Amino acid sequence: MKLLCSLSQHCFLQLNSAFKLEVVSCFLPPQSLNKTPFMQTTTEKDRYSGLFGWVHRIKDWVESLATKPYGVPALALLAFTESIFFPIPPDVLLMALCVGLPKRSLWFALVCTIGSVVGGAFGYGIGHFLWYDAAGGFSGFAQFFFTHIPGFTNEVFNRAGELYRQYDFWAVMVAGLTPVPYKVATITAGVFELNFVVFMLASVASRALRFFLIGALFYFFGRAIKAFIDKYLEILSVLFVVLLVGGFLVIRWLS
Repeated sequence: MKLLCSLSQHCFLQLNSAFKLEVVSCFLPPQSLNKTPFMQTTTEKDRYSGLFGWVHRIKDWVESLATKPYGVPALALLAFTESIFFPIPPDVLLMALCVGLPKRSLWFALVCTIGSVVGGAFGYGIGHFLWYDAAGGFSGFAQFFFTHIPGFTNEVFNRAGELYRQYDFWAVMVAGLTPVPYKVATITAGVFELNFVVFMLASVASRALRFFLIGALFYFFGRAIKAFIDKYLEILSVLFVVLLVGGFLVIRWLS
């Protein structure tokens, strides 16, 4: 925890000092960008070397998906599976596609929202229909999730049941908006028989708010955000890991 906190503090200080400079770039004429020190780029060889070289390679590859015919289907599939079992949130691919084509950011956000909500409905169905066997014990399907899917434990399910009984709609909203693994919310909602209409309303509201916020930022400030990401990709990568690990730590704390 101390390591995560120190990394977060270090990244925040650097990002805070650089944010104003990067946002200003969206209001500058294109010819002036190359003259500003914070917009200078490095060579491909330099970017692909060192500790974070692989991060730059992945970023460039994922950004290229924005112009590929399978980029949007890949986003929908990732959003769908993340709502059921996949550990990586779809925000990663969503932002990469938005960087590649900022003017299609709102379309990408819509695709991501639909994929996530439909996946959430499937997750609800898994919890409602497949979680227990005929004898009332955990099914083999449930045992697989407990064994292999991060965040699924008996304690977490019991705690989730208490939260649903107290907060129902708002419990799903929080899970849909925060780094808490959404798959845990979708399946446990089915297990504890949260009203399906309430669940779907909360899913649509939370996931649309989260993904359309990302899409809107890239739609209106795409050039500045791209320059910001290009320069501070290493720091942002660390922040992403901190948030991802933090989400699972929250699940562990709930248990």
